[in-house]
Amino acid sequence: MNTRPQFHGSDLEKAEKYYHIPKEDIVCFSGNVNPFGLSEVVKHKISEHLNLISTYPDRDYTALRNSISAYCHTPPQNILVGNGATELISLLIEQVSPKKTLILGPTYSEYSRELSFSNSSVSYYYLESKNNFHLDVTDLLSTLGNGFDLFIMCNPNNPTSSVITAATLKEILSFCKKHGIFVMIDETYVEFTQDLTAITAVPLTDIFNNCIVLRGVSKFFAAPGLRLGYAITSNQLVLNNVKERQIPWSLNSIGAYAGEQLFCDTAYIAQTKQLIFSERTRILNVLRTFKELEVYEPYANFFLVKIKKDGVTAFHVFDSCMKEGLMIRDCSSFSHLDGEFIRFCILLPDDNTKLLNVLKTIFI
Repeated sequence: MNTRPQFHGSDLEKAEKYYHIPKEDIVCFSGNVNPFGLSEVVKHKISEHLNLISTYPDRDYTALRNSISAYCHTPPQNILVGNGATELISLLIEQVSPKKTLILGPTYSEYSRELSFSNSSVSYYYLESKNNFHLDVTDLLSTLGNGFDLFIMCNPNNPTSSVITAATLKEILSFCKKHGIFVMIDETYVEFTQDLTAITAVPLTDIFNNCIVLRGVSKFFAAPGLRLGYAITSNQLVLNNVKERQIPWSLNSIGAYAGEQLFCDTAYIAQTKQLIFSERTRILNVLRTFKELEVYEPYANFFLVKIKKDGVTAFHVFDSCMKEGLMIRDCSSFSHLDGEFIRFCILLPDDNTKLLNVLKTIFI
């Protein structure tokens, strides 16, 4: 009987209890969060504006939507903010009320969880490791033509760190438009890509009104506790219907103000991109020397690798890393990952080197 514990995401409290390591001493490679932490500029500005707690936020979040508009180069009237992307996913599914949904997998489990509260049937179109998790768009479109009315995808995808280009997205959206399919694109990790303009679907929302793009500040801006997410769509009917179902003031005053400042901190944004781009290349080059690991090309701020060493499981690697105070992700809980996979994000260079050294003891 397999009694090994299951750890999900940043389950630091459970890891602390099981491994007897104070959670403050655990280096978390499983949360996919910017290692710089919250912007120091934003921290300072928040501390100077704590009195905002005593006031209601602007119900329309005008200043915040204008800030997002400038950051994403999209009209403010096409933006809806919410209490994290999770709230917006839930509200969108409720509003669209799909009968038959297709999800691009393997992926984040929140989509299927929210759909479980609806009357929609749910199917998956899985990216395959044998194809390096690259999409066969012709085959996908053939599947989508089987009566689906909602298609959900994460781009870059979690946990595969693979991407679908904007050119391919345009082809998908055009097909879906003709067949009455609404498309939800989760771009949680898009800011970590080397060439954002080649990947993001935000400009496509000006062309297609059958899609919505979701983003947040949890990962790139290292602010999961703010619970700030936003949606972009040119479909005003969908946007207004989602807003009508939204709890008033779902985002608090501090979160709204912090969001305004985050998108303006160009130095922090540039520093983050420089770190991620340089470390992603360095780590990838090292991992490719480990003959018993299969490394997939990463486009987000994390790596998915497949273990090819006989007798070594994902939990074995997780356990070995945890004993050194390094928490990676055992991907056993992700559906349709055929084999033993681990996932870990890019942190600061010294921490990344520590992880590579532990992996080296196992795979070299």
